[in-house]
Amino acid sequence: MTEEQLRRAAFGDQPGRDVWPALSAGSSRTRWLAAVVLGGQGHYAAAATALDALRHDPDPVIASLALSTRASHHRQLGAHHLARPLDGAALVELRATGAQDPDGIDAAGARADALLGLAADSLGAQRLDEARRLLARVETHSWRSEVRKGWVTAEIALASGLPREAVAPAEAAYEVATSRKALRHELKSALVLGTSLVVWGTPDGLNRGLELVECELNHSAQNGLQPLIWPSALVLAGHAPTMGATALDRATEALSCVLRRADPVSRRVALDSPWVPSGLLRSGEPPNADPQANFLTD
Repeated sequence: MTEEQLRRAAFGDQPGRDVWPALSAGSSRTRWLAAVVLGGQGHYAAAATALDALRHDPDPVIASLALSTRASHHRQLGAHHLARPLDGAALVELRATGAQDPDGIDAAGARADALLGLAADSLGAQRLDEARRLLARVETHSWRSEVRKGWVTAEIALASGLPREAVAPAEAAYEVATSRKALRHELKSALVLGTSLVVWGTPDGLNRGLELVECELNHSAQNGLQPLIWPSALVLAGHAPTMGATALDRATEALSCVLRRADPVSRRVALDSPWVPSGLLRSGEPPNADPQANFLTD
């Protein structure tokens, strides 16, 4: 499998591609790209094995990216306290600048990933002022950094009770991801934008938000992007009454799949996290997480 094929899977139009053979490639960049794809599909345990090895790679950029990618998977399962030291190590790992990469697989992109991760970790700990300070330090030199900064900016606004202020950065992230034909990033951006519009709650915004999330949910399912399915389904369950029971069933199925594919530590933490609606798996009761804001952070 070529690097170009892996880039299309990680950052392009083929996020559901089978990349398992690439985990045994000789190139550390190739293995990192494969881990990114597998994480996007919810194969967290397999991705963790690759990333935990790559964090010791002699290339400081790959080592840093491996740390921050591993941290993002922890966050997606509600383990912000496990993500924070990894994001901190990712920032420390960087030593020098080098050639720029169109997808941010370079020192500048790795620094942006680490800082955005730390901001999201602070958000998860409800330290919003700290999250804003970290966000202000982020410099974007690639489309991927721009998109991820838009997500975190919107998420901080949502967590601050300012959904109207979340819409513009979410819209900008969606436009950039769409223009790049980066399907997984486009779908995540649609989820963030749709959620922002739903929480803002104007009549037109609510209708558009629900349409965005429903469309994103269907495309995420078609591409096997399990980590995007359950939060999308919960947004619909909370705001689209006609889809309520069906959406909850889809959320339960997707979350169950994600947790089965997670490493034991992440699975145990997720089941106790207030950020993950694990109540769905335990009793069929309403989720113990707020679908409006709490589990978007990447």
